[in-house]
Amino acid sequence: MKFLLIGKNGQVGWELSHSLSKLGNVFALGRSELDLSMPETLGAIIQDIRPDIIINAAAYTAVDKAESEPDLAMTVNGISPGVIAREAKKIGAGMIHYSTDYVFDGKATSPYKEESPTYPLNIYGKSKLAGEQAVIQVGIPHIIIRTSWVYSLRGSNFLLTIKKLAQTRKQIKVVDDQTGAPTWAGSIAEGTKRILEKSLTKSTKAEKLFIGSGVFHMSCSGKTNWFGFANKILEFSGLSKNTELIPIPTTAYTTPAVRPKYSRLSNKKLKQVFNQEMPKWQDALHQCLDLPSN
Repeated sequence: MKFLLIGKNGQVGWELSHSLSKLGNVFALGRSELDLSMPETLGAIIQDIRPDIIINAAAYTAVDKAESEPDLAMTVNGISPGVIAREAKKIGAGMIHYSTDYVFDGKATSPYKEESPTYPLNIYGKSKLAGEQAVIQVGIPHIIIRTSWVYSLRGSNFLLTIKKLAQTRKQIKVVDDQTGAPTWAGSIAEGTKRILEKSLTKSTKAEKLFIGSGVFHMSCSGKTNWFGFANKILEFSGLSKNTELIPIPTTAYTTPAVRPKYSRLSNKKLKQVFNQEMPKWQDALHQCLDLPSN
């Protein structure tokens, strides 16, 4: 199989570039080689590589900045995925595309299912929902993976922010009234690999590549809030003795983009279709930090 991985330097993309190498030929491209802010350039690159599967792990992820750059966010997250899907259709390729819990409004009281009504609260969420819809409308074999609260030891994310702040501050204020499941990028990459292992056949015909097209939720199991996540980060990193965490409500920490207060995703469909269980978020954090098993 020939894979085109878009976004090789991102959190999920970097993990995928390692986990997918055993499944086939992986052509991994970064922004300097394939830029989703320039959708008019994508076709020639895809047609030149002619992959069997395109995995789009690239995205505009600056949630707050998106409020002041809506056109750029929509181009990268909403328009370009549709362009990629249309190019995939021309060569008979399938597609995996990543989305977010931010397509929901956060008013639920139980984990969101794939078919739950979407109502994004911010530009980032709206642009990611537009990308989902663009891929689906093309009609190619596809798997859209929604995940939540992604972190890793690369890039810009909550884990690295808390660890950095703990080096210089004795107190850190953290929101405690937003509920979700932190998800390590490595868990997403491993989950994607398992989906591909179960889905791919020896055939390169697009219609036979996936068990079933559709949207799937993939986040670590369990739940916490940002305060609880920060507390575990400090505990596992050995920094809790030096830094005090102070819980605060969302109203005390204003941001340009509104966040959903409830972001839990149900993994039941993932289990039913691919017989896949996601790790507990605490175990994934342990693994991300490369700590000895308990």
